[in-house]
Amino acid sequence: MPWQSIIEGALAHTIDRLHFPAAARFSGKVRENFIFDNGAMAIVVTDRVSVFDYGIGTIPFKGQVLNRLAAWWFDKLHEIQVPHHLIATPHPNVSLVKRTTPIPIEVIVRAYLTGTTTTSSWYAYQNHGRRICGIEMPASMKKNEKFPSLLVTPTTKAVVGHDANISRADILAEGLVSEDIYDLAETYALRMFKHASAVAAERGLVLVDTKYELGLTDDGQLIVIDEVHTPDSSRYWKADSYQSRLSAGQEPDNLDKEFVRRMIVDAGYDVDSTEEPRTYFTDAMRVAAAEKYGLLFEAMTAEAFEPRLSDAGSIEHVLADVARAPR
Repeated sequence: MPWQSIIEGALAHTIDRLHFPAAARFSGKVRENFIFDNGAMAIVVTDRVSVFDYGIGTIPFKGQVLNRLAAWWFDKLHEIQVPHHLIATPHPNVSLVKRTTPIPIEVIVRAYLTGTTTTSSWYAYQNHGRRICGIEMPASMKKNEKFPSLLVTPTTKAVVGHDANISRADILAEGLVSEDIYDLAETYALRMFKHASAVAAERGLVLVDTKYELGLTDDGQLIVIDEVHTPDSSRYWKADSYQSRLSAGQEPDNLDKEFVRRMIVDAGYDVDSTEEPRTYFTDAMRVAAAEKYGLLFEAMTAEAFEPRLSDAGSIEHVLADVARAPR
């Protein structure tokens, strides 16, 4: 489906900040979280985009892609006995979820040596003696090559500033989570990654790496939260061109947020600087990124992505219904 004219028409009508009353609320880089007096929790997935831990603007329909794709993947977690927080998606940008206390780490699984951020495996390979999160990566690898086995590389979850790589040993030494919780988080992460890799391969895609966030329910159950296997949390490459592009020393053909990072770096942004990358993010990049998000949705789900122009009013109407519903 040709989306360019639809996307261009939506550039000035994206979902950014919301101002809806709630008993408690907090904002993430992309998500607005609302907790209501009746105990319900809703997450609004906005069109905001964050790269290198900086918010740089919005991408039309991005929130819809993330929310719908996350719901699609959450449904598949039942097949592999991994519990999660999703209850329902009453709006393309809204998820009704279980309340949890997030654990203060993210679990990242990596299958390939790649990336552009300072927490990426490729940055660590070049700048930290081939070591990442206490793990020594093999010698003589080249960028975008597959690791001999999967790496699990946790990061901290910064409230402000940048996330940072951290080893399992340091997580336990600092008491961020208990050993049992960390080991279960790693077990879930590896189980999800292997399952998602197989699903992606059936659709001609390579799941390169991904991050998982988890939280504890009131009764102490560890469950997956936030998002799973979306183009914001995961890196995907097209399988049919991967080997030829690797052999030619070219970057893989990707369908994920790395495309945005790479455009900004190619425009002159230095990842080691303290400069915010927002000034490098053009409307042309926003349109190209929106098309990529839509293409990944269709490639992964085999469903048509039909962009729906949303506004704050329609989202707030749904939030009002959630707030009024009996619990």
